[in-house]
Amino acid sequence: MMGCGAQTDRGRGRAPRFPAEMPSVSWLLLFLLLDVGFAQVDDDFIGLGELPETFPSDPPEPLPVFLMEPEEAYIVKNKPVNLYCKATPATQIYFKCNSEWVHQKEHTVEERVDENSGLVVREASIEITRQQVEELFGPEDFWCQCVAWSSAGTTKSRKAHVRIAYLRKTFDQEPLGKEVLLEQEVLLQCRPPEGIPAAEVEWLKNEEVIDPADDRNFYITIDHNLIIKQARLSDTANYTCVAKNIVAKRRSTTATVIVYVNGGWSTWTEWSVCNSRCGRGYQKRTRSCTNPAPLNGGSICEGQGIQKLPCNPLCPVDGLWTEWSKWSTCGTECTHYRRRECSAPAPKNGGKDCEGMVLQSKNCTDGLCMQSSLYQKSTEANDESDFGNSLAPSTDDVALYVGIVIAVILCLVISVVVALFIYRKNHREFSSDIIDSSALNGGFQPVSIKTARKADLLTAPPDLTSAAAMYRGPVYALHDVADKIPMTNSPLLDPLPNLKIKVYNSSGLVTPQDDLGGELSSKLSPKLPHCLLDNSDSTMGRRTQTQTLLRTRDPSCTALGSFSSQGGQLIVPNSGVSLLIPAGAIPQGRVYEMYVTVQRKDNLRPSVEDGQTVLSPIVSCGPPGALLTRPVIITMHHCAVCDGQQDWLIQLKNQSQQNQWEDVVVVGEENFTTPCYIQMDEEACHILTETLGTYCLVGQSLSAATIKRLKLAIFGPVTCPAMEYHIRVYCLDDTQDALKEVLQMEKQMGGKLLDEPKTLNFKDSTHNLRLSIHDVPQPLWKSKLLAKYQELSFQQVWTGSQRNLHCCFTLERFSVSTVDLSCKICVRQVEGEGQIFQLDTTLSEDSQSIDTSLLDPASNITTLVGPNAFRIPLSIRQKLCGSLDAPQTRGNDWRMLAHKLNLDRYLNYFATKSSPTGVILDLWEAQHFPDGNLSRLAQVLEEMGRHDSLVPAATDH
Repeated sequence: MMGCGAQTDRGRGRAPRFPAEMPSVSWLLLFLLLDVGFAQVDDDFIGLGELPETFPSDPPEPLPVFLMEPEEAYIVKNKPVNLYCKATPATQIYFKCNSEWVHQKEHTVEERVDENSGLVVREASIEITRQQVEELFGPEDFWCQCVAWSSAGTTKSRKAHVRIAYLRKTFDQEPLGKEVLLEQEVLLQCRPPEGIPAAEVEWLKNEEVIDPADDRNFYITIDHNLIIKQARLSDTANYTCVAKNIVAKRRSTTATVIVYVNGGWSTWTEWSVCNSRCGRGYQKRTRSCTNPAPLNGGSICEGQGIQKLPCNPLCPVDGLWTEWSKWSTCGTECTHYRRRECSAPAPKNGGKDCEGMVLQSKNCTDGLCMQSSLYQKSTEANDESDFGNSLAPSTDDVALYVGIVIAVILCLVISVVVALFIYRKNHREFSSDIIDSSALNGGFQPVSIKTARKADLLTAPPDLTSAAAMYRGPVYALHDVADKIPMTNSPLLDPLPNLKIKVYNSSGLVTPQDDLGGELSSKLSPKLPHCLLDNSDSTMGRRTQTQTLLRTRDPSCTALGSFSSQGGQLIVPNSGVSLLIPAGAIPQGRVYEMYVTVQRKDNLRPSVEDGQTVLSPIVSCGPPGALLTRPVIITMHHCAVCDGQQDWLIQLKNQSQQNQWEDVVVVGEENFTTPCYIQMDEEACHILTETLGTYCLVGQSLSAATIKRLKLAIFGPVTCPAMEYHIRVYCLDDTQDALKEVLQMEKQMGGKLLDEPKTLNFKDSTHNLRLSIHDVPQPLWKSKLLAKYQELSFQQVWTGSQRNLHCCFTLERFSVSTVDLSCKICVRQVEGEGQIFQLDTTLSEDSQSIDTSLLDPASNITTLVGPNAFRIPLSIRQKLCGSLDAPQTRGNDWRMLAHKLNLDRYLNYFATKSSPTGVILDLWEAQHFPDGNLSRLAQVLEEMGRHDSLVPAATDH
């Protein structure tokens, strides 16, 4: 009977069944025989009968042999797995899981005859769901085994275990940043998160995968630790441990390794001459700490760089003449003489000799002796030549001086000739090379190096030395009468450097590129309407504006994708910014290359008046001028506290093609002529518009009770080799993108989050924001702040004109051995609310690294295309629109749906649309992305009494 049953089921792709014409009594007898046969096969078949080894009608067959056995399997999320087995010869083949037989209906059985052996080959498969695995209780994992029968007996396959795959988020041990000496061995430890299957580990150096085969200086141990055998200067970098399995990919906090070099002295120079020509002085010699010079925080040389010796040179004494002697007697030459000596005192120690004549002569006959007189003149001349120190040069000296003068004149003439030749030559070349007329005006065109260096800034590893020195040095404040620091012109408020962050998108989805060269028309589909591809001035202006926006955008805050009439979504990861393109918004048969980006440059922010503040990030979407047949929805975060009271006057502003900000609509004052509708939620706003461009929200305070949300975040360095420790307190607008930008910047600077960010309600009371530090352990640390607190002015905080606004507290430890710091930081508005941060950190190791939840590449999904981008299936959406668009006498149409979903602030906007229900559902999709609760939507429909729409909404999805 078993053979007959197998034959009738041959080729049907399911478990064997018995002929339908068999009487019911025969069916019962057959199942009893099967139950008895299954029970006594071996110990695993307790309670079942034993099958006969052979049947009289069957030819002798060998025992079944498994051609395929079930293999280990993992359930990823909620996706079931299939187990397969194949045996020959086999009259029956079934699975049993956890010692229990799997029901025949759950098997899929296929049968064929092997052409070579002529034996029957049976293949069976079953599906295992997550629920089945989770329902198993016991020490052993869920397992299944395949059992095959033939007339010769039974054969069992190996056990295949089915486990639920997972990967926890937290690493058991994360790598810690280190500062190591040059050529020292470095050990970075990493214990990946617990997971099934076990996670594979790889290491990244500045976001590049480390391959020990390419660089023998790296070695990865069997327990996933990274060893740098001999630290080189090029090994100064950020290291990240990455764990991944079939479920997810996790990144550890980044460990910064700084390879430093201790300074060494050069050799001493020669002794200098004495600095005093006369009397007491000193002479010195020097050496420099350049052999080698300290690098990356290495210790400076110990000892003195200058040595001095006393010296006392003798003072020079200038010579002086003695008095003239008496005149001698008149001689035969009618002349008498007198003399003097240079000995009163005599010159010594380099002093000057006496100037003048030693011997003087004159006629002693008063002119009566003419011959003697002539002789006297000759004698006097000879006396001046022989004995006097006359200044008249000799003949040889005159010749020497003349030669020197002639040589100098010749050199000058030659130099002038050469200079004139070079000048004329350069002048000819310059004149022949002029192309731009601006060179003729005597000036040079300004050159910007920012664009040229953009790629280098994005790809080069961070300069850890400059980052380490960014906040070095004490911060001093001046006392004033109120014992506070005016922060208006304080260097503490200088904006941080405009760091460029390179984001790596490992999701494999659409991510923006750095250069979108070419015209905008090349980025759009050839099927675009002619109005988008014409050569009019307005279109060219839009092209230029679009290309400028795309080329200057930050890749970490931009999403780009191609969309057709099926619609989709663009999401800027972790920024609270998205663009929803409903199905049917793009005309049928056309494809648009669309983008959404967050503009972070200060020159793109709108200027605000007194009492106004920017409440949202500046968001650009495009292409501008694209033809849309229904409104798209731009979602962005805001920082206004709207609790139902009329404290705010919120305006939506749009940037024109001339880069001028224009008012679009005031929230709550929409009418039939306004092109947009704004839905304000507690933390986000949703802009429904058919015009793509650049938008932001600007708020005008209407009372002193108006509240703007701030996000407070405190950072400190990951490692601190110096004696000073700098704590940075950021006061940001409470939007996701503002916090994301600071996290990216601090991560590249080597900072870590010291406490969880907190929210502060800041009122329009004109009172400043006061920051103070408390409970500093006095025996170990001291604060270098001279005043009791610091203040940020009300205008700085309220207007939001200065992005990444922050203050810095500098603490100094008394000993290098002090590595623990515990203190409190209080941030509060004067006569308003405040927050207190409790800081407990360790300087010697990265005990609490920066929170990278907003930087996780696994969340960098930027593009969702087609029906999968929406929670509500297309068929259900069409049925809801067809059912609710038509007005109902009971009022349970789209108007009640808007009321139930709290979207009824301005119903006339929906009424002007061809399908009000479709626009309401689009807005619901944007509000509840990515995890919209369809059960709640079904409950709303049930409350409306629309059971005709409730059934498909609850079952089809």
